[in-house]
Amino acid sequence: MALAKPSRGSKAAAAISRRRWLLAGVALPLSRLWAAGGLSVTWDGDDLHVAAPQIHFLAGKPLDRLKDGAAVVFLTQLTLTTDNFTTSLRRTPDRFVFSYDIWEEKFSVTRLGPAQRTVSHLTAAAAEAWCLDSLAISSSGLPQDRPFWLRFELRAAEPKDEAAVIGDSGLNITRLIEIFSRRPRDQQPSWTADAGPLRLGELKRLVGRTARAL
Repeated sequence: MALAKPSRGSKAAAAISRRRWLLAGVALPLSRLWAAGGLSVTWDGDDLHVAAPQIHFLAGKPLDRLKDGAAVVFLTQLTLTTDNFTTSLRRTPDRFVFSYDIWEEKFSVTRLGPAQRTVSHLTAAAAEAWCLDSLAISSSGLPQDRPFWLRFELRAAEPKDEAAVIGDSGLNITRLIEIFSRRPRDQQPSWTADAGPLRLGELKRLVGRTARAL
């Protein structure tokens, strides 16, 4: 039996549908486009550590600012919950200042805070990895068989916010938490990655890694 050929009207409808689908994809907010998928989580017996190799934040406007000679502050936060982000059990915000050597084409990164540390002569991939590798959140008091969720957030600080979060006082840490409590501003580069439900007893265990003071 011969198959009926699609009518000209059905072809036009399909073309319009495809065009609308493509336009809808273009119209997605940038914050949605920058959202990451999974978050890799490991445990050293004291702290939870994360990795998100799919996140590449040294790009776009932040990279343009760096190559123009400006320093760029990136804000990060790890959030631990036991109820799928309904309430927060624990949060650890952090701040990193990036700079770029236009002659060597390498990055320098300073992690601010009591345990301030600086590394230099890094490629973009190495600088991003060092930033995430510096992050940890305490697992203290969490039973090994209890499910939990972990969220990683990263934002490029806007110039007007940098002065409020670049210091080391407790007030500035509070200010940093407040910044993450609101949605990113339009066009503000931001990334998010979630993991869960997880259980400590099922996580890959790190051996010989020094626990970080948070």
